[in-house]
Amino acid sequence: MNSITSIRRYTFDAILIGLFLAAAGGAYAQVSTINSAVITPRVFDDVTNAIGTYINLYPGSITLGESGMSQATGNEDRDVWQFSNNGSTAYYFGNSDYFTASMTMTLSGNDTSIGNEAGFLFSTASEGDIQLIANSPGHFLGQFGGISYWNSGTTYALGNTVTLGLSYFLDTATGDNALQFFANTNASPVFDFAPGVGIGAGSTLGGYYQIQNDPANSINSGSAIYSGISITPSPEPSTFAFLSMGIGALGAVVLRRRRRI
Repeated sequence: MNSITSIRRYTFDAILIGLFLAAAGGAYAQVSTINSAVITPRVFDDVTNAIGTYINLYPGSITLGESGMSQATGNEDRDVWQFSNNGSTAYYFGNSDYFTASMTMTLSGNDTSIGNEAGFLFSTASEGDIQLIANSPGHFLGQFGGISYWNSGTTYALGNTVTLGLSYFLDTATGDNALQFFANTNASPVFDFAPGVGIGAGSTLGGYYQIQNDPANSINSGSAIYSGISITPSPEPSTFAFLSMGIGALGAVVLRRRRRI
Protein backbone atom coordinates (compact mmCIF):
# COMPACT_ATOMS: atom_id res chain seq x y z
CA MET A 1 0.00 0.00 0.00
CA ASN A 2 1.47 3.40 -0.91
CA SER A 3 1.77 6.13 1.70
CA ILE A 4 -0.89 8.38 0.13
CA THR A 5 -3.51 5.60 0.18
CA SER A 6 -2.58 4.76 3.76
CA ILE A 7 -2.99 8.37 4.88
CA ARG A 8 -6.37 8.59 3.17
CA ARG A 9 -7.58 5.44 4.90
CA TYR A 10 -6.41 6.56 8.34
CA THR A 11 -8.02 9.96 7.75
CA PHE A 12 -11.30 8.19 6.91
CA ASP A 13 -10.98 6.12 10.11
CA ALA A 14 -10.42 9.27 12.16
CA ILE A 15 -13.49 10.89 10.64
CA LEU A 16 -15.63 7.87 11.50
CA ILE A 17 -14.36 7.85 15.09
CA GLY A 18 -15.14 11.54 15.31
CA LEU A 19 -18.68 10.87 14.12
CA PHE A 20 -19.12 8.22 16.81
CA LEU A 21 -17.88 10.64 19.44
CA ALA A 22 -20.17 13.40 18.23
CA ALA A 23 -23.21 11.13 18.17
CA ALA A 24 -22.44 9.78 21.64
CA GLY A 25 -21.84 13.22 23.09
CA GLY A 26 -24.92 14.83 21.59
CA ALA A 27 -27.27 13.22 24.10
CA TYR A 28 -25.78 15.07 27.06
CA ALA A 29 -23.65 17.92 25.75
CA GLN A 30 -26.41 20.49 26.31
CA VAL A 31 -26.06 20.40 30.11
CA SER A 32 -22.40 21.31 29.79
CA THR A 33 -23.43 24.71 28.37
CA ILE A 34 -24.87 25.77 31.74
CA ASN A 35 -22.66 28.61 32.96
CA SER A 36 -24.82 30.90 35.11
CA ALA A 37 -27.99 31.31 37.13
CA VAL A 38 -30.96 33.66 37.03
CA ILE A 39 -32.98 34.88 40.02
CA THR A 40 -36.75 35.39 39.95
CA PRO A 41 -37.92 37.24 43.07
CA ARG A 42 -41.41 36.85 44.50
CA VAL A 43 -42.73 33.86 42.62
CA PHE A 44 -45.11 33.93 45.59
CA ASP A 45 -45.79 37.57 46.50
CA ASP A 46 -48.30 37.50 49.35
CA VAL A 47 -46.42 39.97 51.53
CA THR A 48 -45.81 42.85 49.15
CA ASN A 49 -44.21 45.22 51.66
CA ALA A 50 -41.43 42.82 52.59
CA ILE A 51 -37.87 43.72 51.58
CA GLY A 52 -35.94 41.25 49.47
CA THR A 53 -32.22 40.54 49.28
CA TYR A 54 -31.09 38.81 46.09
CA ILE A 55 -27.37 38.29 45.42
CA ASN A 56 -26.18 36.24 42.45
CA LEU A 57 -22.50 35.24 42.55
CA TYR A 58 -22.94 31.92 40.76
CA PRO A 59 -21.35 29.42 41.09
CA GLY A 60 -19.66 30.64 44.27
CA SER A 61 -22.85 31.63 46.06
CA ILE A 62 -26.44 32.81 45.70
CA THR A 63 -28.37 34.54 48.48
CA LEU A 64 -32.16 34.79 48.67
CA GLY A 65 -33.64 36.60 51.66
CA GLU A 66 -36.71 38.43 52.90
CA SER A 67 -37.09 40.87 55.80
CA GLY A 68 -40.15 42.73 57.03
CA MET A 69 -42.25 39.55 56.87
CA SER A 70 -44.39 41.08 59.62
CA GLN A 71 -47.33 42.56 57.74
CA ALA A 72 -50.95 42.56 58.89
CA THR A 73 -52.01 40.40 55.94
CA GLY A 74 -50.42 37.93 53.57
CA ASN A 75 -49.27 34.34 53.85
CA GLU A 76 -45.79 33.79 52.41
CA ASP A 77 -43.21 34.88 49.85
CA ARG A 78 -41.09 32.64 47.64
CA ASP A 79 -37.94 33.52 45.65
CA VAL A 80 -36.34 31.25 43.07
CA TRP A 81 -33.04 30.89 41.23
CA GLN A 82 -32.55 28.65 38.18
CA PHE A 83 -29.64 27.29 36.18
CA SER A 84 -29.03 29.15 32.92
CA ASN A 85 -26.73 28.98 29.92
CA ASN A 86 -27.12 32.62 28.89
CA GLY A 87 -27.41 34.58 32.15
CA SER A 88 -30.88 35.89 31.35
CA THR A 89 -33.32 32.96 31.07
CA ALA A 90 -33.67 29.58 32.73
CA TYR A 91 -32.12 26.54 31.07
CA TYR A 92 -34.81 24.14 29.81
CA PHE A 93 -33.85 20.52 30.36
CA GLY A 94 -34.81 17.85 27.85
CA ASN A 95 -36.02 14.39 28.75
CA SER A 96 -32.55 12.90 28.18
CA ASP A 97 -30.53 15.72 29.77
CA TYR A 98 -28.94 13.53 32.44
CA PHE A 99 -26.96 15.31 35.16
CA THR A 100 -25.73 15.47 38.74
CA ALA A 101 -26.20 18.72 40.70
CA SER A 102 -25.01 19.65 44.18
CA MET A 103 -24.62 22.59 46.55
CA THR A 104 -24.25 23.48 50.19
CA MET A 105 -27.02 25.50 51.81
CA THR A 106 -27.57 27.40 55.03
CA LEU A 107 -31.10 28.36 56.06
CA SER A 108 -31.51 31.10 58.67
CA GLY A 109 -34.30 33.02 60.40
CA ASN A 110 -35.25 34.66 63.67
CA ASP A 111 -38.68 33.08 64.09
CA THR A 112 -38.78 29.34 64.76
CA SER A 113 -42.58 29.21 64.88
CA ILE A 114 -43.29 29.96 61.21
CA GLY A 115 -42.69 28.14 57.93
CA ASN A 116 -39.17 28.74 56.67
CA GLU A 117 -37.67 26.46 54.02
CA ALA A 118 -35.20 26.26 51.16
CA GLY A 119 -33.50 23.79 48.87
CA PHE A 120 -33.53 22.41 45.33
CA LEU A 121 -36.60 23.04 43.18
CA PHE A 122 -36.87 20.76 40.15
CA SER A 123 -39.90 21.92 38.16
CA THR A 124 -40.51 19.04 35.78
CA ALA A 125 -42.79 19.11 32.77
CA SER A 126 -44.09 15.60 33.47
CA GLU A 127 -44.42 15.36 37.27
CA GLY A 128 -44.63 18.94 38.55
CA ASP A 129 -42.40 20.30 41.33
CA ILE A 130 -39.87 17.96 42.95
CA GLN A 131 -38.27 19.52 46.05
CA LEU A 132 -35.20 18.56 48.11
CA ILE A 133 -35.40 20.79 51.16
CA ALA A 134 -34.52 21.80 54.69
CA ASN A 135 -37.51 23.00 56.67
CA SER A 136 -38.30 24.79 59.92
CA PRO A 137 -40.13 24.39 62.26
CA GLY A 138 -40.70 20.84 61.05
CA HIS A 139 -36.92 20.13 61.05
CA PHE A 140 -37.41 18.07 57.90
CA LEU A 141 -34.48 17.30 55.63
CA GLY A 142 -35.46 15.30 52.58
CA GLN A 143 -37.43 15.17 49.35
CA PHE A 144 -41.05 15.23 48.31
CA GLY A 145 -43.14 15.81 45.20
CA GLY A 146 -43.34 14.16 41.82
CA ILE A 147 -42.66 10.43 41.77
CA SER A 148 -41.10 10.07 45.24
CA TYR A 149 -40.85 10.88 48.93
CA TRP A 150 -37.71 10.52 51.03
CA ASN A 151 -36.93 11.45 54.61
CA SER A 152 -33.15 11.56 55.05
CA GLY A 153 -33.48 10.70 58.73
CA THR A 154 -31.48 13.78 59.70
CA THR A 155 -33.13 16.48 61.82
CA TYR A 156 -32.52 19.98 60.50
CA ALA A 157 -32.14 23.12 62.64
CA LEU A 158 -31.99 26.74 61.47
CA GLY A 159 -28.43 27.89 60.93
CA ASN A 160 -27.09 24.46 60.01
CA THR A 161 -25.23 24.03 56.74
CA VAL A 162 -26.14 20.99 54.67
CA THR A 163 -24.92 19.52 51.40
CA LEU A 164 -27.71 18.69 48.97
CA GLY A 165 -27.49 16.79 45.71
CA LEU A 166 -29.61 15.10 43.07
CA SER A 167 -28.96 12.97 40.02
CA TYR A 168 -31.16 12.34 37.00
CA PHE A 169 -29.97 9.33 35.02
CA LEU A 170 -30.85 6.19 33.11
CA ASP A 171 -31.19 3.27 35.52
CA THR A 172 -29.29 0.39 33.90
CA ALA A 173 -31.07 -2.14 36.14
CA THR A 174 -34.50 -1.29 34.72
CA GLY A 175 -33.89 0.74 31.58
CA ASP A 176 -36.02 3.56 33.02
CA ASN A 177 -35.18 7.18 33.74
CA ALA A 178 -34.54 7.69 37.45
CA LEU A 179 -33.78 10.14 40.25
CA GLN A 180 -31.64 9.86 43.36
CA PHE A 181 -31.23 12.40 46.17
CA PHE A 182 -28.46 13.17 48.66
CA ALA A 183 -28.41 15.07 51.97
CA ASN A 184 -25.02 15.26 53.65
CA THR A 185 -23.80 11.64 53.71
CA ASN A 186 -27.25 10.11 53.26
CA ALA A 187 -28.46 8.80 49.91
CA SER A 188 -32.03 8.04 48.94
CA PRO A 189 -33.14 4.91 47.11
CA VAL A 190 -33.23 5.12 43.33
CA PHE A 191 -36.68 6.25 42.21
CA ASP A 192 -37.64 5.16 38.69
CA PHE A 193 -40.07 6.97 36.46
CA ALA A 194 -42.70 4.87 34.71
CA PRO A 195 -41.39 3.10 31.59
CA GLY A 196 -40.95 5.55 28.75
CA VAL A 197 -41.39 8.56 31.06
CA GLY A 198 -38.85 11.09 32.32
CA ILE A 199 -38.80 14.71 33.43
CA GLY A 200 -40.19 15.90 30.10
CA ALA A 201 -38.96 18.66 27.82
CA GLY A 202 -39.00 22.17 29.26
CA SER A 203 -38.10 21.30 32.86
CA THR A 204 -36.11 23.75 35.01
CA LEU A 205 -33.81 23.28 37.99
CA GLY A 206 -32.47 25.57 40.69
CA GLY A 207 -33.10 26.59 44.26
CA TYR A 208 -35.84 28.36 46.17
CA TYR A 209 -36.42 30.19 49.44
CA GLN A 210 -39.83 30.46 51.09
CA ILE A 211 -40.79 32.20 54.34
CA GLN A 212 -44.12 32.68 56.08
CA ASN A 213 -45.51 36.00 57.30
CA ASP A 214 -45.81 36.57 61.08
CA PRO A 215 -47.69 39.76 62.10
CA ALA A 216 -46.80 39.04 65.74
CA ASN A 217 -43.05 39.31 65.09
CA SER A 218 -42.05 42.82 64.02
CA ILE A 219 -38.57 41.72 62.91
CA ASN A 220 -39.49 38.49 61.15
CA SER A 221 -36.87 37.74 58.49
CA GLY A 222 -34.80 34.96 57.02
CA SER A 223 -32.54 33.87 54.19
CA ALA A 224 -30.96 30.98 52.36
CA ILE A 225 -27.36 31.00 51.19
CA TYR A 226 -26.37 28.50 48.49
CA SER A 227 -22.67 27.94 47.82
CA GLY A 228 -20.38 25.66 45.86
CA ILE A 229 -23.08 25.20 43.24
CA SER A 230 -22.25 22.54 40.67
CA ILE A 231 -23.97 20.74 37.80
CA THR A 232 -22.30 18.25 35.47
CA PRO A 233 -23.68 16.20 32.57
CA SER A 234 -24.01 12.45 33.00
CA PRO A 235 -23.89 10.42 29.78
CA GLU A 236 -26.48 7.68 29.52
CA PRO A 237 -24.95 4.19 29.90
CA SER A 238 -25.99 3.22 26.37
CA THR A 239 -23.79 6.05 25.12
CA PHE A 240 -20.72 4.38 26.57
CA ALA A 241 -21.71 1.04 25.06
CA PHE A 242 -22.28 2.63 21.66
CA LEU A 243 -19.00 4.50 21.88
CA SER A 244 -17.05 1.41 22.93
CA MET A 245 -18.46 -0.68 20.09
CA GLY A 246 -17.69 2.01 17.55
CA ILE A 247 -14.14 2.66 18.64
CA GLY A 248 -13.47 -1.05 19.14
CA ALA A 249 -14.66 -1.94 15.66
CA LEU A 250 -12.81 0.92 14.02
CA GLY A 251 -9.69 0.10 16.00
CA ALA A 252 -9.75 -3.47 14.71
CA VAL A 253 -10.07 -2.21 11.15
CA VAL A 254 -7.13 0.17 11.58
CA LEU A 255 -5.01 -2.61 13.12
CA ARG A 256 -5.72 -4.98 10.23
CA ARG A 257 -4.79 -2.30 7.72
CA ARG A 258 -1.51 -1.58 9.49
CA ARG A 259 -0.57 -5.24 9.41
CA ARG A 260 -1.05 -5.29 5.65
CA ILE A 261 1.36 -2.42 5.04
